[in-house]
Amino acid sequence: MARIATLTINSAIDVMWEVDELVPIRKLRSGPGISYPGGGGINVSRVIKILGGDSIAVVTAGWFTGHLLEEMLDALGLERHCIPVKGRTRLSATIRESRSGQEFRVTPSGPELNEDEWRAFLDAATGLEADWIVATGSIARGVPNDFYARIAATAKERGAKVVLDTSGRPLFEALEAGVYMVKPNLRELEHLIGRRIQDEQEQERACREIIDQGRSEIIALTLGADGALVISKDACIRLPTPEVDVQSTVGAGDTFVGALTYALSEGRSLEDAAVLAVAASTATVMTPGTELCRREDVDRLYAELRQA
Repeated sequence: MARIATLTINSAIDVMWEVDELVPIRKLRSGPGISYPGGGGINVSRVIKILGGDSIAVVTAGWFTGHLLEEMLDALGLERHCIPVKGRTRLSATIRESRSGQEFRVTPSGPELNEDEWRAFLDAATGLEADWIVATGSIARGVPNDFYARIAATAKERGAKVVLDTSGRPLFEALEAGVYMVKPNLRELEHLIGRRIQDEQEQERACREIIDQGRSEIIALTLGADGALVISKDACIRLPTPEVDVQSTVGAGDTFVGALTYALSEGRSLEDAAVLAVAASTATVMTPGTELCRREDVDRLYAELRQA
């Protein structure tokens, strides 16, 4: 069985409250709220667990919120490797206004890591005996922009496959080193190629351009309500997003990455893996806050997409 490692260098605890209406000054009454361990890689590990797989989550943890994060990971049964940091593990908040159905998300930047801390994380990430390394989410303050690029270069030497989902300069740097798979959204793809994308044909050409340059073997372009486009040298798969009652979009991208990686690590075809990824990410938007997908919803949507 292939071993998957997920990396979350800017970990979080995600809390969601639902209130009737957001108004200034007066107290907003809510229920007890929902809390989950968060950050891109942690979400990927959670999805892999839901789908029946295993992974090891490499995370940072600091202050009492860091201890809480570790307890939450243990409660979910996730294998973890924690790098202690001096700063406080961040708390992120999602507030859902039930009257309008709108979500308001507050995401702090998180702690600043010193060189000893980010190098300890780098050593842990590159020292694992992993076949797949999923590098997702923002890098923490104080971490160099080529952080994911260093991981990609080391993984390539060892024969591990790197799956990347980040943005900005860290995304550019890592693709210069070359990865196995990258999951941009449309805006990130436009930044990568340096021009606007007008239609579906241009989406495919842009993805092919990155593949032909040797920057990534697979491009998994997520398009929100318009579905996803998954392209490799030999395949071009475009899938719609099933129509569902959307509760929250939080974690949908991480779910897509987790399901796609899990399926490919199991030896499934790229097309089948893409179908599972769309099913899982769609199932995630059906749940509130950062709950992510439910297995029964994934199975049903997967069956529907296979029959379409």
